[in-house]
Amino acid sequence: MIAARICRIVETAVPAALTAVLASLMPLAAQTVDAAGHWEGSIETPGQALVVMVDLAEDDGAWTGTIDIPAQGANGLPLSDVSVDGETVKFTIQGVPGEPTFEGTLSGGEISGEFSQGPARFPFRLGREAVEVEAPPRPQEPKPPFPYAAEEVEYTARDVKIAGTLTLPPGEGKVPAALLISGSGALNRDLELAGHKPFLVLADHLTRLGIAVLRVDDRGIGGSTGSTWQSTSRDKANDVLFGVRFLRGHDRIDPERVGLIGISEGGLVAPLALNRVEPGTIAYAVLLAGPGVPGGDLLRQQLRRIAASNGAPAEMIDELAALQDRGLEIIASDMPPAEAEAALREVAKEQMAASPETAQLSGEDLETALSAAVETNLSPWFRFFIRYDPRPALGGLAVPTLALFGGKDTQVDADQNQSAMEAAFAGSSNTDITVHRFPEMNHLFQTAGTGSPAEYAQIEETMAPEVLDLIGSWIAERFVD
Repeated sequence: MIAARICRIVETAVPAALTAVLASLMPLAAQTVDAAGHWEGSIETPGQALVVMVDLAEDDGAWTGTIDIPAQGANGLPLSDVSVDGETVKFTIQGVPGEPTFEGTLSGGEISGEFSQGPARFPFRLGREAVEVEAPPRPQEPKPPFPYAAEEVEYTARDVKIAGTLTLPPGEGKVPAALLISGSGALNRDLELAGHKPFLVLADHLTRLGIAVLRVDDRGIGGSTGSTWQSTSRDKANDVLFGVRFLRGHDRIDPERVGLIGISEGGLVAPLALNRVEPGTIAYAVLLAGPGVPGGDLLRQQLRRIAASNGAPAEMIDELAALQDRGLEIIASDMPPAEAEAALREVAKEQMAASPETAQLSGEDLETALSAAVETNLSPWFRFFIRYDPRPALGGLAVPTLALFGGKDTQVDADQNQSAMEAAFAGSSNTDITVHRFPEMNHLFQTAGTGSPAEYAQIEETMAPEVLDLIGSWIAERFVD
């Protein structure tokens, strides 16, 4: 809560945290039969119920499970701390800040109770009957049959397994390739968020133009192992380099024409990776809403832009911004861990008191929210991000580079980051750099109204056709035979 976490290309992709009470019915002898299996229901969030689907399994007394959240494009998220104790069922969505937890009672063939994520508390209910989920219209999402091949792939990045999908144009000759790099947060290979699949749409568009595309699950999501929040952007760059090695070794891909396309934090990771390899290893870079300033500076502007787009009064924005500054100073400092936790906790308490959504918290709820805020903001990923300055890596780019920005982006402000990126490029000898701004686009490159993340799910468009066309034509002109 101390700082609005940047570029999770969806800061709203998967809820920052999910916690709720699940109920278990029947005595111990019947628990396996009654609690195990498939459950569907909803969390009663304000204004609209959030449909969830849960699968629980028991093996020799040990419980495991997964959860789907269709409206947020989250499928197969692993559960942790799954327990069935008498009539009480409890589980947490693994690897999500704020420890989203369900805790409830199993009775009468349903599980009902409370879901919590950070300071938020909402009732939930799960039953055995299927819940009808009306998918939002997404006209750009490609449907089979496809005029290209798709391979499910896996490779190892040191001690982490990376899983993904490689789409290949038809034919037998060698083709150029792109590796897609997601924004911050734990996202799957399609970059699913707010009911959209931007990387699926982009991969389909490029593959039809003759460009192979590799899109992968982030650490700890889907088929990939490891943890997103316990790693950093530098670790992500390392994963990217192993992906490049995989592509360069594929029998259908020209090793001299492998490039990177990164969005949001991915636009920071791509230059970081490029500056760690020999010339010729990576052929080009496409940076979509990439940071051009240190993370702390970006977050300060992000808070103001998002708050203003959501209608917050100027006085409240100033107060929250001042508290954010204090928090960022603590997070970026070299304080001993215990001292940093205590100091950050006090700032978080003041920030919650200043926000209408959290001002009424007290007792155990307040303690839970404070713990979640401290844990998230002192994570390895966040501490690296706010300290890292992308400008030296940007200035060192020696490959053809395309950088795109959205004029209504409230997460990576175009005025702030485009100008900084252009200044970094100005000191380079690279003569093939194109920077372009789409005035009406948001962070996801949708044609937007206010640019607020709250609009993402409401917009039918997944990625504006003119953006897809520019990316595709820019790569094709340089690398497609």
